[in-house]
Amino acid sequence: MAVNYSTTVKNARLTVTRDAIDGGVAAGKLKIYTAAYATLIAEFTLSDPCGTVAAGVLTFSGMPKSTTGINGGGTAAIARLTDSTDAMVAEGLTVGLAASDIIIDNTSIAAGQTININSAAITHG
Repeated sequence: MAVNYSTTVKNARLTVTRDAIDGGVAAGKLKIYTAAYATLIAEFTLSDPCGTVAAGVLTFSGMPKSTTGINGGGTAAIARLTDSTDAMVAEGLTVGLAASDIIIDNTSIAAGQTININSAAITHG
């Protein structure tokens, strides 16, 4: 049986997540990888604080954000959030053109190509 949380508890859990992303000496990062974290193909510096929590959703601030593709590029498949020291905070975020945690403008990323995040949010289950 699935566990259900109140909105108050969801918000508290997401606030801890937000604070961990912001916990380093600088802004946290959002990293986009190919499948199974095989290749890091884009890295974004988040706003500091990185976002706001309400109604069981952590919505990231400062969108859209842009960066350039790295490490030869590839197909964006999965994302990880870290603090400024690259300590992993959350991973397994979906990446896509719609209906994903991280909404980007193109999932086929080449090295040197501009990549835009249109929106990013974590919804507590």
